[in-house]
Amino acid sequence: MHVVVCGALVENSAVLLVHRSPTRRAYPDLWDLPGGHVDAGESELQALAREMREELGVHILAESASRLGDWHAGSGEDAVHVGVWQIRDWVGSPTNRAPDEHDDIACVGISELGGLPLVFGALPALLGSLPEPDRLPRRDEARTTASPGADIRCP
Repeated sequence: MHVVVCGALVENSAVLLVHRSPTRRAYPDLWDLPGGHVDAGESELQALAREMREELGVHILAESASRLGDWHAGSGEDAVHVGVWQIRDWVGSPTNRAPDEHDDIACVGISELGGLPLVFGALPALLGSLPEPDRLPRRDEARTTASPGADIRCP
């Protein structure tokens, strides 16, 4: 079984999504939460922090991460367990640091997720169930700036 983590960076009632490249073997040309495989010896939270740094260039604040749920796909050798985490606070402005994996990143309103081709169709319901305070802007002291035009900020 493969163990994977993904993170929902939520801000202003929007979530950051990555668009999987059409050339990807698994789930090509679909929108997804950023994340990846848990390496041997890593906890899910350690893997989540590493993946957010590698894919988006952000450093998550571990105390702001909370488990949203689990998804399961496939069976046998192809079985995948996905731990889904909400990340309320991070340092840095997300940029696409993995263009070979994702051809785009975007902030999408939680209420607009149902209109997108998603890896996990349950994502709109999962994020739509977040309490309203979890959709507020992040703390200002956690923000930093990247080069103009390269960073993504949720409206």
